[in-house]
Amino acid sequence: MWTVVAALIQSEGKLLVCQRRHGDTFGLMWEFPGGKCKPDETLEAALARELLEELGAPARIGPELYRTRHKYAEMAESIELVFFAASIDPRDARNNVFEQILWCARESLRDLDFLPADRELIEMIALGTLRLPAE
Repeated sequence: MWTVVAALIQSEGKLLVCQRRHGDTFGLMWEFPGGKCKPDETLEAALARELLEELGAPARIGPELYRTRHKYAEMAESIELVFFAASIDPRDARNNVFEQILWCARESLRDLDFLPADRELIEMIALGTLRLPAE
């Protein structure tokens, strides 16, 4: 099983979401920034590394908010996906690896085609059953 970390980054009441590049696995689907953990990394260190690579911005990693497991038919192994609250200076966020990045209102998250592993979390955010920390 792979461990994947992802960040819920808020600014002015919106969440940062990222669209995978056309031609990538699950191309043009939406996700929260993050990525795979290396064997020698803590979850928080892996997320900080991924955010620096993907967004070019140093991040403060906050508490774990949600954890799930998912098995994609296209992948041999299942993933454990761990979401953390994180913060970056929104003025520093650059799109280094995505088709596009977007600051999205919580109520609009359902309008985007998110990766299947993220959809339960999207519903929890939209319904208000998962409370995000204050900015």
